[in-house]
Amino acid sequence: MSEQYILLDHGSGGLASQQLISELFLKYLTSPLLASLEDSAVFTVSGNCLAMSTDSYVVDPLFFPGGDIGMLAVHGTINDLAMRGARPLYLSLAFILEEGLAINDLERVLQSIAKCSNEAGVPIVTGDTKVVPRGKADKIFINTSGIGLVPDERSISVSQARKGDKILLSGSMGDHGITIMTRRAGLSLEGELRSDTMALHGLVDHLCTTFPGAIHTLRDPTRGGVASTLCEIAEQAKAAITLDEESLPISASVRAGCEILGLDPLYLANEGKMLVICSPNQANDIVNAMQHHPQGHEAAIIGEIIDGPAGRVTLHTGLGGERLVTPLHGQPLPRIC
Repeated sequence: MSEQYILLDHGSGGLASQQLISELFLKYLTSPLLASLEDSAVFTVSGNCLAMSTDSYVVDPLFFPGGDIGMLAVHGTINDLAMRGARPLYLSLAFILEEGLAINDLERVLQSIAKCSNEAGVPIVTGDTKVVPRGKADKIFINTSGIGLVPDERSISVSQARKGDKILLSGSMGDHGITIMTRRAGLSLEGELRSDTMALHGLVDHLCTTFPGAIHTLRDPTRGGVASTLCEIAEQAKAAITLDEESLPISASVRAGCEILGLDPLYLANEGKMLVICSPNQANDIVNAMQHHPQGHEAAIIGEIIDGPAGRVTLHTGLGGERLVTPLHGQPLPRIC
C-alpha cells in the first residue's frame, strides 16, 4: 500500500476501503469463504447451510432522528445475513464503553437493542463488555455477529449476477447519511429527515419465497452508498452496469439536503434499503411485490447489467447525457454507522 498510516478514508466503504482489504487483509487472511467479500459467509455444517456475519458500529452521534447506535447494530447484522438469503437465527453483542459514559445513555441503547431484537424475532444469545479509560474511545462502540439458516433452494451471491439482469432499489436513497450529516451540522430542513434503519429479512424472505430462483444478488448499500456498492458488484460480476437517473428514488428532503451540503445521494449511506439484482422477465412482478410490502413501498427498477468493461457503471442523466459512476473516493462523512 502507498499509505503509511490508516486514514478515515479507509473506513468510508469506497475505493480506499477496498484497497485496504484487498492489498493488506486478504494478503494474510486467505480463507476462500472470506475471499468472496460477500456480506456474509455461507457454509455447510452437518447438512445445514448457514450464514455468518460480523459488524462494528461507531456512529456519531449515538442518537439521531429515526434511530440510534443500538438499532443500527441489530438491523445491520440482520441485513447482512438476509443479503445471502438467510433467515437470521441468533446475534452476539459486544460493547466497548468509555469511562465516564452516562449510565442513562447506555440503558437507552440497551432498551433500543432489546426492542429491535424482539420485533425482528432474532434474540441476542451471547455478549461481552469492556471498559477503556476516558479519552480512549468515544462513548460506545458496538460489535455484533449473527448466524442464520439459508434454505436449501436459495443461492444468492454476487457470483449469480448475470448480463441482462435488472437492478432494483427497495426505496429512497441517502436518508440515513443525510440525517447524520444535518444532525452534526445543526441544520434544520423542511420535511422530516429520519434515518431509514430497518431490518429487511422479512422482505427478503417474501421475495425469495414468492419468486424462487429469480433473485440472483442482494446487497445493502451502506457505507459508500448505492454508487460504491454497484461498482463492487460490476467488478465482481465482470460486467458493466447502466443506471437511469430519473428512476432513482430520492425524497425531496434528501435532495434538498444534498444541494445545501454539496453531496451526491448516490454516495450516501443507507441502513434500511437493498439492491436486488434479478431475472429481467420477472423484474416488474418483483418490484410490484416490493411496493406492496411495508419494507419496500418506494421500490423502483433503476438499471441493468450490460455488456461492457468489468466494473464500469454509467448513469444516464435526466438531461440526456451520460456520466461515469466511480467508487467513493475521499471521506465526506466519517463514522456513519
